[in-house]
Amino acid sequence: MPFDTALTRALGIRIPVVQGGMQWVGYAELAAAVSNAGGLGILTALTQPTPEDLRKEIARTRKMTNKPFGVNITLLPALTPPDYPAYAQVIIDEGIKVVETAGNSPGPIIKMLKAAGIIILHKCTTIRHALSAQSMGVDFLSIDGFECAGHVGETDLTNVILLRRASQELKVPFIASGGFADGQGLAGALAMGASGINMGTRFMCTVEAPIHINVKKAIVAADETQTELLLRKWRNTSRLYRNKVAVEAKKIENDPAVKEFKDIAPFVSGARGRQVFINGDVDYGVWTAGPVMGVIKDIPTCEVLLKRIETEAEETIRKVSSFVKPASKL
Repeated sequence: MPFDTALTRALGIRIPVVQGGMQWVGYAELAAAVSNAGGLGILTALTQPTPEDLRKEIARTRKMTNKPFGVNITLLPALTPPDYPAYAQVIIDEGIKVVETAGNSPGPIIKMLKAAGIIILHKCTTIRHALSAQSMGVDFLSIDGFECAGHVGETDLTNVILLRRASQELKVPFIASGGFADGQGLAGALAMGASGINMGTRFMCTVEAPIHINVKKAIVAADETQTELLLRKWRNTSRLYRNKVAVEAKKIENDPAVKEFKDIAPFVSGARGRQVFINGDVDYGVWTAGPVMGVIKDIPTCEVLLKRIETEAEETIRKVSSFVKPASKL
């Protein structure tokens, strides 16, 4: 049975599940598979080396699906930042209807995209940042709890708190991100006021995810304790899969004598992390994954996964509803 939430109505999707933007993962194969299965697939703009390459990836995705899909733009500090306005212009030119934004100082890009009538889903790790994004006119907020993979923020607040605070404070609808992998999680998020969920690690572990099978098997084999938090010393905390490189990097970061990021930079190289997804050596570099790995037990297609999530969520909602009985029957 299709869901009816603010998210499904606005995006024209059947199941309120978004595949979050993921570097070196958010390609056409995965985005199209998620959209075809009833969710919202997302291309990651900066996975493409140039704006014109993004244009080609959008075209490639359209050959694989006629369903809605979006594009992620994440704005992060860099010595030589990407040409974000050029990426945004390609998104506008290509008629993309929804964009997931994240990162620092998104105001100018949000303004540019909103002027083109694009639906903005902005990811935040705090209610303060969510309120700021709301004032910029975003349409949806993605509330990213401490359980998430990748950039977790610096407040360590989990979704049990953040989602309830979002319900209290926000005027625009929001979705829940971080720690979701199944229909029980979707049902729980809806119960706490969300309009849907965002999943990253769970979608990495699908047949269509364009990463090496060894990475997927590592996720299935892992439990919820096998992540590492790095870069907190530089207030850029990231949650990563706990492998040999991440453990060694953590030792270096914890050394009181280490002050400069350059001392740890070779261990957290994005280029090395990308090679993990290509060559399948899960210890070659750092890569993002969340503690939700403990919940993930298989490598399904996106269609099988989303059908299962839909069924589980419906069954969970019915089960919970059955706990409430008329007073006359007690």
